[in-house]
Amino acid sequence: SRRFAGYGLSARRKPATRPARAALRRLRPKTSYFSLIHFLLNATVPSITIYTDGSALGNPGPGGYGVVLLSGPYRKELSAGFRLTTNNRMELMAVCAALETLKFEGSDVTVYSDSKYVVDAVTKGWVFGWVKKGFAGKKNPDLWMRFLGLYRRHRVRFVWVKGHAETVENNRCDQLAVAAANDRTRHREDTGYRPE
Repeated sequence: SRRFAGYGLSARRKPATRPARAALRRLRPKTSYFSLIHFLLNATVPSITIYTDGSALGNPGPGGYGVVLLSGPYRKELSAGFRLTTNNRMELMAVCAALETLKFEGSDVTVYSDSKYVVDAVTKGWVFGWVKKGFAGKKNPDLWMRFLGLYRRHRVRFVWVKGHAETVENNRCDQLAVAAANDRTRHREDTGYRPE
């Protein structure tokens, strides 16, 4: 006797009857191999919540960013300060720094930010038009290119939140950003900043 591929069922050489063919169809897997792999990959993709904020004292002036990352029981805070920068650069750099810490590609990420500059540029699709035009007349192309490389590695959703309001983690990011901006002993150089 021979076997039907993959099902371990014996069959005679003569053609199967209609009821037999119907029975075999019922035995076939309803989920393809690739669908199963897709399901398993999605089931193991981490879900991450990110809060970000940026600050610049004087704008331009000393600046800093703050980040809070949350995933299940895990929490991580990031911050850094710079000698001379702008508020928008710190807002965008905070998002870049957060995405750079993610270990697994294809992560499901929600970013909460009080920066309309960052959130609207992504959710309204402006940045994708800017890159097609080589960022002609636009500021911070270095950070936007850095962001886009990271953005394409994950599934990222942006949510705007009101700054200095009741969002606890956003307020924590603000504290981290302001503290980093004020700590001049640990300032770095924002090498991409170009004075106007």
